[in-house]
Amino acid sequence: MYGVKCPKCGLMQLPKEQCESCGRKLEGHKGPAFERPSPEAISAPSYWPQSEVTVQVRPKTDLIETRSLSFHGAGWPLFGIHVLNAFLTIITLGFYSFWGKTKVRRFLWGGTEMEGDRFVYHGTGKELLIGFFKAMLVFTLPVTLLNILPLFLEPKKTASVICMLLTYDLLMVFIPLAMVGARRYRLSRTSWRGIHFSFRGKTWEFVKIFLGGGILTLLTLGFYYPFYTTNLHEFMVAHAYFGNHRFEFDGRGRDLVKPFLLAVLMTLPTLGLCWFWFLAGKQRYFWGHTHLDAIHFRSTVTGRRFLALHATNLLLLILTLGLAWSWVMVRKIRFTFAYLTLDGLVDPAMIRQDAQDATAIGDILAGFMDAGLDLGS
Repeated sequence: MYGVKCPKCGLMQLPKEQCESCGRKLEGHKGPAFERPSPEAISAPSYWPQSEVTVQVRPKTDLIETRSLSFHGAGWPLFGIHVLNAFLTIITLGFYSFWGKTKVRRFLWGGTEMEGDRFVYHGTGKELLIGFFKAMLVFTLPVTLLNILPLFLEPKKTASVICMLLTYDLLMVFIPLAMVGARRYRLSRTSWRGIHFSFRGKTWEFVKIFLGGGILTLLTLGFYYPFYTTNLHEFMVAHAYFGNHRFEFDGRGRDLVKPFLLAVLMTLPTLGLCWFWFLAGKQRYFWGHTHLDAIHFRSTVTGRRFLALHATNLLLLILTLGLAWSWVMVRKIRFTFAYLTLDGLVDPAMIRQDAQDATAIGDILAGFMDAGLDLGS
């Protein structure tokens, strides 16, 4: 299509009686009646009516590649593993439990897939057994001595109180030690496409965050909790690696203050159910502020579905007297993956193997205290 150029202002436009810019009449213009516009003129939207030229722009979101995790495990195979583990644990007086735990993890890790490749768990029962004996020395021996010591000291009541306080202090230190140790061991024994994960956070830094934040939460009657939980999560994420690439977390505790205060205010009117909405929002926020180079995580879980999952899982455990634990575990993993996506690209050639060794003692301590880490925590 050709246009006419106004001799006064030079505006290129469709043939008209009057210039759209300066208003000059174009009839009888002696210049070239029609002139091929330049590429710049074609690209300028003001030169062409919308009805004449339609430019389709691909949405920005379509340019971002999205990945997702999937879980291929099922309840029945996992139930079979648990039954066999229970039988072998009984006849071996508990020693097989470490190999049984390893079997369960291999099943769960091996059932998790991304981009056609499964995750692999490299831990062994022997490592857990050795970690158990070390944990017994580190944890059980001091606690046992503190419980026996009052029998040999006078006055017994004062000694009992002091030993009880010391035992409590030890427990409060061992919990963060167990959390870091479990994280370090499990990530070091996990790989995807041959590249190992690792955790490189310093244990005593986490102990200070755990204890200091816990004290502040108590002193503020719980209102420091949004900052406390965010700081703990940031430490766990920001010191995790995939090969030589580090995970990052840019969330802030103050962003969770309003949802937390709302949950506190709505606790009585909703009989506490509002906390499922807070936990779902916290999970969305934590995942949404986690990234690995150009890959950003995103969760779309809602409070209503979060409540439905926990309610049905609890009902299953009650009705089956706990036998449905395998199905509950599978449902939790599938639920997390159903609402979790990874947006962005990373060049696989840029990722290098950088595995870090770790012992199983922290993992055993976490088992003692149930201080393990759930998906999305």
